[in-house]
Amino acid sequence: MKKLLFILLTLNTTAFAKLNIIVSIQPQLEFISKIAGDRVSSSLMVQAGDSPHTYEPKPSQMKNISNANLYFAIGVEFEQVWLDKFKTQNRKLIVKDITKDINKTEGQHSLDPHVWVDPINVKIMAKNICSILIEQDSKNSKYYKENLNSYLQELDKTNMEIKEILKKLPSGSTFMVFHPSWGYFAKRYNLTELAVEVDGKSPKMKALMMIIKKAKEQKVHAIFTQPEFSEKSAKIIANSLDIPIIKASPLASNWAENLKRLAKAIANEKE
Repeated sequence: MKKLLFILLTLNTTAFAKLNIIVSIQPQLEFISKIAGDRVSSSLMVQAGDSPHTYEPKPSQMKNISNANLYFAIGVEFEQVWLDKFKTQNRKLIVKDITKDINKTEGQHSLDPHVWVDPINVKIMAKNICSILIEQDSKNSKYYKENLNSYLQELDKTNMEIKEILKKLPSGSTFMVFHPSWGYFAKRYNLTELAVEVDGKSPKMKALMMIIKKAKEQKVHAIFTQPEFSEKSAKIIANSLDIPIIKASPLASNWAENLKRLAKAIANEKE
């Protein structure tokens, strides 16, 4: 009887065990939540205010790696150094790249990793997430597929809302950023991203003057900065052009609303 009870308890625990998933950046938590709901447990690697280019995991996060089933990679820079270390830490860890099938564009020196700022790219990632979840947790496949279909419709709606916000802007309109994080957003909505940062660093004064001149010619009305980077150069530009500095991070939570806020700021639309 005791043996039978032990077997039943073991089966019951296994049946209700959640997949333990770790992601690199905040927006991924939203994508997973939309598809997996409460059927998985997910945690974040790059914390608010930190840069995914240079991030180093905390000891507590390395402990979480030891207990994880899945790691959803998205192609940010710190993954190049740390994914192999994560797999050494946990030999059973399954690492999946959710950007599979996305056409990446060239950044300043390599492929631009910021694919998630385009809702159509997120549709591809959502499908990848759903496929991976079904592969690892087939008993919930119907639930995942239904959630995916709902989320794809939601992403189409977000895309249309952004187009509506930007519809009065001339094609190719320029918006100014410190760090070039919004290239895929610019490409999707026929905008031009003017970056202040040069080769990953703040520009020297001569280059800064050229950027200011270009921004003036393009009638740029704001400069977008991220909390992960210094505002020193941005402040010089803002003072020279008498334009505001607007905080806008591609790593912010509430992904869809964040993109719509950016679109409104580019369109010079008041909240």
